[in-house]
Amino acid sequence: MEQDRSVKISKYLSKHLRHQPERLGLTLAPGGWVNVDELLAACAAHQFPFTRAELEEVVANSDKQRFSFDQAKTMIRANQGHSVAVDLQLEPQIPPDVLYHGTGDKSVPAILRSGLLKMSRHHVHLSRDLETAWKVGMRHGRPAILAIDTVAMQQAGSLFYCSTNGVWLVDQVPPQYLTLIPDTAPGKFGHSPLP
Repeated sequence: MEQDRSVKISKYLSKHLRHQPERLGLTLAPGGWVNVDELLAACAAHQFPFTRAELEEVVANSDKQRFSFDQAKTMIRANQGHSVAVDLQLEPQIPPDVLYHGTGDKSVPAILRSGLLKMSRHHVHLSRDLETAWKVGMRHGRPAILAIDTVAMQQAGSLFYCSTNGVWLVDQVPPQYLTLIPDTAPGKFGHSPLP
């Protein structure tokens, strides 16, 4: 499948499996699951048809693993990033001692004042490594990376979850648990900035 076609399908799926399933007449089951046949039929009925093979290729080749199938490949879901009410059926997990959040540098002053807030999504998204956080930050202008002291947050009662594709999720990150990583250009990543 051509890259443009794959990107269009991925964006269409993100829009409807994360934010507007009702526009296709779909209802997300617990866990965010939707029947694959119903999804394909709904997309076709709304003038955006694609095949099961194309769907499987998008799921398999998504660089961020945005979507997943159940074991039988009869159900599909977006792994995280939902703005609609849905029980994602996530279990709390113990995260690495430090996680990272990539953002645009213009957002940093507000984040350091107010912390990281989930806004319209279910959770704040955090990365396990600096490279991923850097890529996320690049989508928002000149990237900046914040380190999150997860040990202190857990001691204060915060719960962390990990989605199927390895994105760490938390309800919010208060400012006292954030450290701006200076000089975070690619290739300059060192070890954890936190003790």
